[in-house]
Amino acid sequence: MTDLIFSVENNIARITLNRPDSLNAFSAEMIDSWIEALEVVRDSENIRALILSGNGRGFCSGGDIKAMTSGKGFFKSDKSEDLVSTALARKNSLWKRVQRIPLILQEIDIPVIAVIHGFAFGAGFDMTLACDIRIAANSTKISESYIKAGIVPGDGAAWFLPRFVGVDKALDLLWTGDVLTAQEAKELGLVTYVVEDDQLHDFVENYVQKLISGPREVMRFTKRAIYQGLNIDLRTSFDMISSAMGIVTELDDYQEGVRAIAEKRKPIFGK
Repeated sequence: MTDLIFSVENNIARITLNRPDSLNAFSAEMIDSWIEALEVVRDSENIRALILSGNGRGFCSGGDIKAMTSGKGFFKSDKSEDLVSTALARKNSLWKRVQRIPLILQEIDIPVIAVIHGFAFGAGFDMTLACDIRIAANSTKISESYIKAGIVPGDGAAWFLPRFVGVDKALDLLWTGDVLTAQEAKELGLVTYVVEDDQLHDFVENYVQKLISGPREVMRFTKRAIYQGLNIDLRTSFDMISSAMGIVTELDDYQEGVRAIAEKRKPIFGK
């Protein structure tokens, strides 16, 4: 059984973490397959959305602590490289492997939706923060649990959390490792939607269908504008978005959109 399942059907890519007996804790195979799948999604012109989820009782418990301390897991490569004996080796292992995932996610222009259920702890939850939308089952438990293992947040929390909740709350979550309910996480802005457990699948499928029916290039330019706007001044943002406006108004989707408004009907994009 593979540690990660990747599929593409009807313009939707799906990445499913598949170590249910370990609450989908990271393994070397999972991380390597995850990186490869994300690169396929990033480079495809046919994929319209990506859904990230986990099999079994929970989304992801993050790093496999037992494997990390024994020199296995994502700190140990399939080629038996020495990635555990020195601090530099462990740093390079994170840099070259686990940290590649959020970096590649930031290069993907299409909608990326994380579907969370059961447990999302530590690096497992941080991977969802690198996605665009987070949809959680009501019973989900969420924690930035690094402190309980005596490690620093090495997989994105130190960068993402202050941008979501502010510096003080980010430190509070990381220093205490408190467990949040899905609703508490939503109130903090860490989760986009909370759905009853038995409605999660249908909600996600309906939501994704809504997204992939939209005008693709408009959605891509909009995503770029939002993320790049976090790090640039207003004038630069206006310069970038006016360039995007010039491009999208030459596309067929623009013509369809304005016709649909004039005719008082729902637009059909991508014809």
